[in-house]
Amino acid sequence: MNQIMAFTSSSLLLFLLCFFQSLCLYSVSSSPNKPLLLPLTHALSLSLSSSSSSSFPSQSYLLKFSSLRSAERFHSSRRRRRQLPLPLASGADYTLSLSISSTTVSLYLDTGSDLLWFPCSPFQCILCENKPLYSLPLPPPPSSHPVPCSSLLCSAAHSSLPISDLCAAALCPLDAIETSSCSPSSHPCPLLYYAYGDGSLLASLRRGHLSLISSLSLSNFTFACAHSALAEPLGVAGFGRGPLSLPSQLAKLSPFLASRFSYCLIYHSFLPNRLLRPSPLILGRSSTISFTYTPLLHIHKNPFFYSVSLLSISVGRVTIPASSQLISRGMVVDSGTTFTMLPGEMHRQLAAEFQLQMGRREFIRATGAEERTGLGPCYEYGNGRNESQRVPAMGLHFAGNASLWLPTRNYFLGFESEGERVGCFMVISGGDEAKGEEDEGGDDSGGGPAATLGNFQQQGIEVVYDLEMGRIGFARRRCGELWDSVSRG
Repeated sequence: MNQIMAFTSSSLLLFLLCFFQSLCLYSVSSSPNKPLLLPLTHALSLSLSSSSSSSFPSQSYLLKFSSLRSAERFHSSRRRRRQLPLPLASGADYTLSLSISSTTVSLYLDTGSDLLWFPCSPFQCILCENKPLYSLPLPPPPSSHPVPCSSLLCSAAHSSLPISDLCAAALCPLDAIETSSCSPSSHPCPLLYYAYGDGSLLASLRRGHLSLISSLSLSNFTFACAHSALAEPLGVAGFGRGPLSLPSQLAKLSPFLASRFSYCLIYHSFLPNRLLRPSPLILGRSSTISFTYTPLLHIHKNPFFYSVSLLSISVGRVTIPASSQLISRGMVVDSGTTFTMLPGEMHRQLAAEFQLQMGRREFIRATGAEERTGLGPCYEYGNGRNESQRVPAMGLHFAGNASLWLPTRNYFLGFESEGERVGCFMVISGGDEAKGEEDEGGDDSGGGPAATLGNFQQQGIEVVYDLEMGRIGFARRRCGELWDSVSRG
């Protein structure tokens, strides 16, 4: 585990240097209708500067590690009444650097969260011994200010509690509450408590200047400064659908940049030499590329998720229909979960059909790899192109007549395991939902998401979040070439 978490001060300086160089190369002018390109860095690459490729954890280890974390994140989203998903491990996520009131921070990009937060000193992190800490907690930015208890964003951060209740908790006098005249300096927004999967935090809400690049600054940006956390030492740049998310607040400055964003994740396969190149995050791009679009769902229990209706999944020529619960509650398109998670019954049908078709193609089962990775089914699998062409095709079919046929290596990855070349099915079972888990009233639309589309399955695909039109689009791309073409303008 320590192999992953090691990150020296010298490697931090190297990362920040590379980041600022990328801003100089790829920043855009202040033109209101020109897209903004930012680099996303896989968190595992941050440890490569301080370790050789020979000491880097094996693919088998990282696959096991990431599959467990994906399951934890998925199940936690079902259990929490007020759930703001957070990346749970460095092996699963992508980081984005930005500046808040002249303080540079590197945060996880998370489309499943609607809050931007980072650790501020003094900072206490409980049960964080084996968690990554890529930079030391910083003092609250000196030019930032507490958000008053009377702010609508304070109410939004506290699950829409009435402002009168929040100002009472902030010890504002009754007459001031009745006349809406609570002093911002004396009665700030009460501390926020957020529960994230296997961790939680307490944070204060503040306002300051957000800079994505030197020519783009957003004043009065609201963020959270965490001083205490349980198993969560890193911060998050929330790109969800809530009013506190970065896109929502950016809309005040530039409706064009906030109207849509996309990313295109470069293939890495958990190999050191593939983790170093940044993946493009594009704000505001109006591409002429033809995307396959599916409409976003509006689920009142989870309004901050990007949920879409998954209708069925194809394996070869066989189509497996989704349950009515999956269609109504949706599949979350998520940047912070590694592997795609499906309901237990649908996963059993999908894995059984995949296994049947692989058997017909005379692939030999590799049960040892299944035990080592937690994935399956796994098979003996060669290196040749002909070998990958023998694997049955897999497609996801969404509402709006939208189909996404995945590249083979997005759902069946070949790798070395204990000296043998194997390949494993990369979609994970989320298990069967316990009775009553969906909603206190038995409503299928309650509870957490029924499925998650993980970032591993999104590699080599430009995923566009079209907020203006209320839809998500997919297009197969060469992500490295996309970075080059957008940076050239």
